[in-house]
Amino acid sequence: MPHTLDASAVRAWCRLALQALGRAREEIDAINVYPVADGDTGTNLYLTMESAAQSVDAVFDGHAASGHTPDLAQAFRAMSHGALIGARGNSGTILAQLLRGMTEALTDDPAGGAPSGTGAAGEAGDQDSAELLRRALRRAAGSAYLAVAHPVEGTMLTVATEAATAAERDGGGPVSVARAAHQGARTALAATTGQLAVLGRAGVVDAGGRGLVAVLGALADALAGEVPMGPLADHTPPVPYGCRDEDGSDPHVVPGGPAFEVIYLLEASDTALPALRGRLDALGDSLVVVGGDGLWNVHVHVDDAGAAIEAGIEAGRPYRIRVTHFGDQTRERPDTDTDTDTHVVPDAVSRHHEGAGDSGRPPERVRRAVVAVVRGDGLADLCAQAGATVVAVRPGDPPASGEIAAAIRRANAREVVLLPNDVELRHAAGAAADRARADGVRVALIPTRSPVQGIAALAVHEPARRFDEDVVAMTSAAGATRYAELAVAEHQSWTMAGICQAGDVLGLIDGDVAVIGGNLVETGTIVLDRMLAAGGEMVTLVLGAGAPPDLADRIEAHVQAGHIAVDTVVYQGGQQTCPLLIGVE
Repeated sequence: MPHTLDASAVRAWCRLALQALGRAREEIDAINVYPVADGDTGTNLYLTMESAAQSVDAVFDGHAASGHTPDLAQAFRAMSHGALIGARGNSGTILAQLLRGMTEALTDDPAGGAPSGTGAAGEAGDQDSAELLRRALRRAAGSAYLAVAHPVEGTMLTVATEAATAAERDGGGPVSVARAAHQGARTALAATTGQLAVLGRAGVVDAGGRGLVAVLGALADALAGEVPMGPLADHTPPVPYGCRDEDGSDPHVVPGGPAFEVIYLLEASDTALPALRGRLDALGDSLVVVGGDGLWNVHVHVDDAGAAIEAGIEAGRPYRIRVTHFGDQTRERPDTDTDTDTHVVPDAVSRHHEGAGDSGRPPERVRRAVVAVVRGDGLADLCAQAGATVVAVRPGDPPASGEIAAAIRRANAREVVLLPNDVELRHAAGAAADRARADGVRVALIPTRSPVQGIAALAVHEPARRFDEDVVAMTSAAGATRYAELAVAEHQSWTMAGICQAGDVLGLIDGDVAVIGGNLVETGTIVLDRMLAAGGEMVTLVLGAGAPPDLADRIEAHVQAGHIAVDTVVYQGGQQTCPLLIGVE
């Protein structure tokens, strides 16, 4: 169902954009050629958008506490602020400025203040909303060009400009304008290969532009309430890791570039910015300064990282300083054991607390750890007893990549096996793994889709084995475990098994509704019979917080009566989302 251009549409846009960037993250990383072939553009865009989405969710939660909802201006300000403080890399910084430009236009105030008149576009008609969107897209493109010290065509700047031009040519409502912008961006993206020599040599489109296409497609989908327009496979030929040209060189590598990427947030007045830009521009390249109202995100590639930080100190108060070493970096497969020198420079308070211990030195890393993302106190205890570092999932509040990355750091290991245990958390887990790899941790992400697959993987984990052998064994155990769950339908709906009514018990096998039943025992036994028809040696039952006390006993009795050679193990999971999880190994 189409949405109007309002705060709810902004929230939907953030969530859909995050999903789209999650799906495309590895592809975008793989075609990352310009300005530095460091293979992280997709991850940086995902992390930037994740910060924006979290900020929007926070403003909705804050208003909900008082029984209200935010208006369009408040939602957009939250999104652009979240992107600003969470921006990663060159592409993420530009995306943050694109969102800020849209915010300035939609709030009818270049400084980002309160909107004039009615304020929220959702209170106006479709044509007024469409005109606001056209103006926002044009302002976004213009402000991004101004934020980049030396704009280059054939990049996401070009894609943003062509998207705005296509939107201005469309005379329809907001959905039509958004679709036109998306299509204009797709067309512009396809042309980038011929606009920038380094893209042409590698045979790829611009990675940042590819990410922007995903974000604009999500905007169109959020307003239209429809499925995405489809893949861009015809515009984005895959580029394998470690590929070589005919002369044996890596086409991704741009030799002779600066050695370091420096990023920091900066509290400074507007008057301090011209001198800062001038000094940083003289030090290196890829300079992007975005933000306003006293808070800026600074990104630059330099050989002298210290001088770049000193320039920020002279301009104001820099913090969240991040320095990444490029050197003569070549692309490596993400799951290799190669370290990338990335350092977060702590502020004075962080340094004080870090030095407060007896020795002032961090504890020595262990060899290997497992990090498991789980729902429910019982599952968390089970995984912790098996030696895993646990990321607990709160009901209705899935963990962001930063929370998972923090758990990887907390594990304090040189090698980490990461178990997301949920299809919806795969992208966040992947981004967290990339962040940990940048800190020198060897991370293997096993794509477990259910906690029962995670339990199977943990059961065969053996730290004494070689890392690759351990990962293969755990992956095999997870892949050999079929998974199912029981859920209660909240409303009438179409499913793969037919039409269900509110209160029906749904049996989902491998993520799809396979059985519609009247009660938990009946549905559970039918689901198990279907799963065991293909064979199985062990059944795992994980009881949710709302499961009846006799549910496990009755299903276990059914298994013993009908499947004599099959063992059954029962755990109290405590998950709130479903009364029963089922695994068959």
